[in-house]
Amino acid sequence: MMSDASLDGFRAELRAWLEENCPQEMRDGKMTEDGICWGGKNWVFTSDAQKVWLERCAAKGYTVPTWPKEYGGAGLTRDQEKVFYEEMGRINARSPLQSFGIWMLGPALLHFGSHEQKLQYLPPIARGEIRWCQGYSEPGAGSDLANVQTKGEDKGDHWLVNGQKIWTSYADKADWIFALVRTDREAPKHKGISFLLCDMEQPGVETRPIKMISGISPFCETFFTDAVIPKDQIVGEENKGWDVAKYLLTHEREMISGGAGGLTGTGRALGAVLSETMEEMDATLRADAMRCEIDTLSIGLTLERYKDQAEAGQGAGDASAMLKYMGTELNKQRHELMMSAGGSDALEWDGPLGNRAGDWLRTKANSIEGGTSEVMLSIVSRRVLGLPG
Repeated sequence: MMSDASLDGFRAELRAWLEENCPQEMRDGKMTEDGICWGGKNWVFTSDAQKVWLERCAAKGYTVPTWPKEYGGAGLTRDQEKVFYEEMGRINARSPLQSFGIWMLGPALLHFGSHEQKLQYLPPIARGEIRWCQGYSEPGAGSDLANVQTKGEDKGDHWLVNGQKIWTSYADKADWIFALVRTDREAPKHKGISFLLCDMEQPGVETRPIKMISGISPFCETFFTDAVIPKDQIVGEENKGWDVAKYLLTHEREMISGGAGGLTGTGRALGAVLSETMEEMDATLRADAMRCEIDTLSIGLTLERYKDQAEAGQGAGDASAMLKYMGTELNKQRHELMMSAGGSDALEWDGPLGNRAGDWLRTKANSIEGGTSEVMLSIVSRRVLGLPG
């Protein structure tokens, strides 16, 4: 743990850097789809400020502040990370980069990847040069994830992969995919899976968007037809990809639970948005909003506690299911309240309140992605609380 004096010095240095380098346009906290920078080979920046902000943060390692410097991070300690996000919040700065590579693949590579793989894949993730998607779910393997049937045939120096993935978020925009592939069809279902990395631009990989009720299509079907994946693009050991998958899922669920951070996509807290929407907020709605805000603070503190435990070598483990469930429910509650406050205006897709209806409908997917709420509650009851089956 750093001394208070050292942290104060780091805070002063960071505050000065942010004031000098964060463009004013990036100080609105806007995290709607239009405000997010996803990066990737084909990414088109929405403004010069967005490009400058990413480049400056990437040069300092601030897109992945706790990753080691040799892999593109800033090498910050847990205490420094807290200060970093406090200072980002102080000026309401947007995140310079959002990425499945940062949230999910990166932690898995840091834990299971070889040094060569870390050098090859992590720095481009940190710089926003490669956009990743996740190839887990299949038409017959959603909640029963270990039942994947996409198969990889051993061809000596590569696997020949055939099969289908579904609900592959942003696959049509991704450069690479990390996928669970069955490489031993005779082994028990949890034992014959490998965790493979695949270039989406190669022959034999095709994506098709799935249109959702919200009117947007972040999800896709992904098809592999004799796709060639070299042997050095496996993370961890052959046929032991389930270990990598479980580790990654804890980070995915923690990432989804982070959506309960209390902001509404505008960079402002729920209470502020509701009070602007309604001249006189209904007493019941006010009470519900206060309860949601308190629960939001509670889960935020819980997340901080688990991060501290992770710094001490104790991961969230099965408790990530609890975090994911609560984050999901809070995000849904938040958007329900915003719909209630907006009245009939909130039903419009492009009205004075923006696409509030579409955002509300999108939250329904939170109960499915990363593990359904029913599965999360089952994990909590059996593995966290120790209740009988």
